[in-house]
Amino acid sequence: MNHTPDKPDFDFSFEGLSTDELVQNFDLVEVPIKPHVFRLVGLCAFLIVGIVVVRMIAIGPFSYAEYRARAVSNLEEREIDPAPRGIITDRNDVTLAENEPSFLAFLRLKDFLASSTDRGSVLLKISEVIKVPPEQIELEIIQGISKEKEEILIGEGLDEAQIIAFRASKNIPVTVRSGFRRRYVDGPVFATILGYTGRVDAESLSKNPKLKDELLIGKAGIEAYYDDYLRGVNGYKAERQNALGVALNQAESVAPVSGKTLKLTIDSGLQKYFYTRLSEGLRSLGRDSGVGLVLNPQTGEVLAMISLPTYDNTILSSPGRNEEKQKILSAPSHPFFNRAVSGFYSPGSTIKPLVAVAALKEKVITPDRSIYSPGYLDVPNPYDPSKPSRFLDWRPQGYVNVMSAIAQSSNVYFYEIGGGFGDIKGLGITKLLAWWDMFGLGKEAGIDIVGEGSGRLPEPEKSEEKRGRAWLLGDTYNVSIGQGDLQVTPLQILNYIATIANGGTLRRPYLASDIMKPEVIRDLSHLSPEIRFAQKGMELGVKSTLGTGHSLVNLPISIAAKTGTAQTQNNTVENAFFVGYAPTDKPEIAVLVLVENAKQGSLNAVPIAKDVFEWYHLYRYGKDGKSSSTKQVSGRPA
Repeated sequence: MNHTPDKPDFDFSFEGLSTDELVQNFDLVEVPIKPHVFRLVGLCAFLIVGIVVVRMIAIGPFSYAEYRARAVSNLEEREIDPAPRGIITDRNDVTLAENEPSFLAFLRLKDFLASSTDRGSVLLKISEVIKVPPEQIELEIIQGISKEKEEILIGEGLDEAQIIAFRASKNIPVTVRSGFRRRYVDGPVFATILGYTGRVDAESLSKNPKLKDELLIGKAGIEAYYDDYLRGVNGYKAERQNALGVALNQAESVAPVSGKTLKLTIDSGLQKYFYTRLSEGLRSLGRDSGVGLVLNPQTGEVLAMISLPTYDNTILSSPGRNEEKQKILSAPSHPFFNRAVSGFYSPGSTIKPLVAVAALKEKVITPDRSIYSPGYLDVPNPYDPSKPSRFLDWRPQGYVNVMSAIAQSSNVYFYEIGGGFGDIKGLGITKLLAWWDMFGLGKEAGIDIVGEGSGRLPEPEKSEEKRGRAWLLGDTYNVSIGQGDLQVTPLQILNYIATIANGGTLRRPYLASDIMKPEVIRDLSHLSPEIRFAQKGMELGVKSTLGTGHSLVNLPISIAAKTGTAQTQNNTVENAFFVGYAPTDKPEIAVLVLVENAKQGSLNAVPIAKDVFEWYHLYRYGKDGKSSSTKQVSGRPA
């Protein structure tokens, strides 16, 4: 018997059917669905709902402020009302940096991007008015868009013709508003200290995203270090509008909060005089690089700071003047480099008072121990007795003790107490390193200005790597007189001299008297007996006819001094140093003069220092720095 299988309830065969028929037949198909399919669909639905709920929670409590701000921004036309930057004054309230009225041009990004006018032609018109290349404006536009700004500053210090040109043009989406720009009094004189201001760039914004709405920030010096203090808080003016951009006559404004006035420790009269005298001294020598520093040894206050060559910070803070700015920025003399706090120099003989203190304390010598200098020191050569190693003094000194060795700057004396010779064991490099560290050499002093360097102390353990040989006795001799691998900043040198001057208190140097206060880094008063011999040696350096600072003896104020000459660049260049303080009984000022690529400090640095001390005696000594008499005539005391 033939058996015919049962036909299924549905047929998957649609061959021969038209498209319409296929659709019709497909609607009639009933496909059995297995239970696990329902479970899968339910799971997917649960996950989708869960994601939506989590997202709503995130948007609500956690991102409400952000999304509300975005929504409000779409309904507001907001204008930044820039806060005036804080004024900077000297210790006697003489203004050094201030603000002056200025008309500013802002490009409205939203209108610019939405305009039907050719954007290239708009850029060209703007460029013609503000005298800035269109490529530069285009770059600022791109940066403004990336920062989600509503408007960008494109021009400062607009004159009447520029204002009329912008306001008369209907196709240029530029708003002109009153504002301010930075003005520096005697710009080049104080540029090393003050620095300058400039627009917020991508680098600054990456470091601090909160600068998005700022127009100007500090770029160098005090302006940069205390930018938050000086900048203030911007205000704004906002006008509500509907979704079509139509004003709703609902205005809101918040007044800006001005930046705080910053009072510095600088004595502007002393700074001006020192700047003029150092500039004259360099020109007379055919040189252009040098440093002038003045500290108060009792407090750490910086009274003057000059680094030459310098620059005009008013130019860098002014609108336009692009050629002048580029000339400054590309100058091979590096005028931005603050040699006073960032330059690394061999200190030369200015290190000798510290080596003397160390040798006395470590009992390498006694105060009355004399050493004979015929003008050189011959160290026996164990491999060839006929060829000793000779280390030169700058002149024959005869017998000298610790005080006369400082006064006459005897190299032989400090070779022996530093590295040892004969029956004198010497400090050795390890102890020298410890003493230099104790007095703050080779590390930042912590001054409140951008760019301070640490210097470099010798690293005997790396001598093999650097020189291909081990550290030798001759290397220790060299650093004992401030040559070789010892590299420190002028600020470190003068700060250690100030420590000698005040009897053993290492202080943190500072510039902002409103913010900083006298601070002790290290109390070294237990060294006062040894320090007193160093003081007497520096005083003898002026009083003795053989002293390297003897030309200062006739000044009406008592001075302690030490000169130095440091060889650099394989002994092809000599830097002249002077360090000293006055008055000797209770020092009020410590002074450093550095003349790069010069000769002996006593020949080239001392005359400059002499005039600075003379000016100080005439106008400041005994007056606590309070004097209205700051007039200068040709760099000489008035």
